[in-house]
Amino acid sequence: MALKIRLTRGGAKKRPFYRIVVAEATSPRDGRFIERLGSYNPMLPADHPDRIKLFEERVKHWLSVGAKPTERVERFLGRAGLVEVPAIPTQTKANQPKAKAQERLKAAQAAAEDAA
Repeated sequence: MALKIRLTRGGAKKRPFYRIVVAEATSPRDGRFIERLGSYNPMLPADHPDRIKLFEERVKHWLSVGAKPTERVERFLGRAGLVEVPAIPTQTKANQPKAKAQERLKAAQAAAEDAA
């Protein structure tokens, strides 16, 4: 039985509220869970103390038992000092121009430098 520490969504439409729970990896996102470990309210400002609430004792217990946090929850736990802060992944290359477009940009820059 693989366990995950993850978020389940609650709240109204366009007013999200998340619970941090321990659940089996195969159970649905908002489905059955084993235990509630805290909450996350993204509608509150980042410095508000009630934005992320954690029951630290229980989180430590589930981590010691072998539950794996998801990426988002791992960031929360890292900020709380319960796990090592995960590295922020680098930006993908999908937002950059493709090879031929980069060649055209280099040619245009070279032409602009020659003209100047």
